Amino acid sequence: MKNTYLLGISCALLASLIWSSSFIALKIAIASMNPMSIVFFRMLLASLMFAFFYKRFKGLHVNKEDLKWIIFMVVCEPGLYFVFEISALEFTSASQAGVIVSTMPLLTAIGAGIFLKEEVTKQLIFGSLLAMAGAIWLSLSASANDYAPNPLLGNTLEALAMVCAAGYTLSLKHLSKKFSALFLTAVQAFGGALFFLPLSLWEFGVRGFSVGYDSFLAVLYLGIVVTMGGYGLFNYALTLAPASKISNVINLIPAFTIILAYFILDDVLNQTQIFAAGVIFLGVFISQSIKLKRH
Repeated sequence: MKNTYLLGISCALLASLIWSSSFIALKIAIASMNPMSIVFFRMLLASLMFAFFYKRFKGLHVNKEDLKWIIFMVVCEPGLYFVFEISALEFTSASQAGVIVSTMPLLTAIGAGIFLKEEVTKQLIFGSLLAMAGAIWLSLSASANDYAPNPLLGNTLEALAMVCAAGYTLSLKHLSKKFSALFLTAVQAFGGALFFLPLSLWEFGVRGFSVGYDSFLAVLYLGIVVTMGGYGLFNYALTLAPASKISNVINLIPAFTIILAYFILDDVLNQTQIFAAGVIFLGVFISQSIKLKRH
């Protein structure tokens, strides 16, 4: 049991590192490629890769109740999650977006209390509010620059993406009781491709289509490494350990993102933003000692 738990945490750690790099890759891709097209081709590429595993999905029984959860999961993420996140990265920096991600575990815990009837303590609420206050401070203290032309709007969109991510995590945890991580990751990829196909076509009609060499490589990385690798590892981790524990590992994404953005994009936070990020981390730390129990 202990080894299983450690394997789950290890998978979540690696997934967090991979997801941190996705902010950098998305920022690079957006420079010369339409946002919705990036996500569509990313999901399409992952879907083609998952097609090699179709024999492993034969014999699976998906009933109406399962289908409702699957649709909700796909709409939450990759659907609305990427609509908000990739739009956010047009207006804010990779570092700031990465810091906003630290609110996701708190939102997941609150969602577990509301929808899964788990106990939510005052300490968890306090930590959540503190982290939210830090996220607002981070956004308001940011000034427009080449990396973040409208940080307040961008960070707000990223926060909405985190709400969707929390919904995805809760629904995935429910589905993981019956379906494998490989199947659920494949469903995300196929569902995401279908979700973003009309958006990509609409975007093509409005903006046209262009892609640079760096954007092409970034999309390849996003499709193969991030979608298949990152989501696959995270989904597998949720089958090995509690959602509350796995989601807490996501708190490392801001630190990973800031480090990667500094070395790859020369993207840095100002002093006030560093303090604001510290407030977010403090709020997360306060809430991490919480152990949710079912009524």
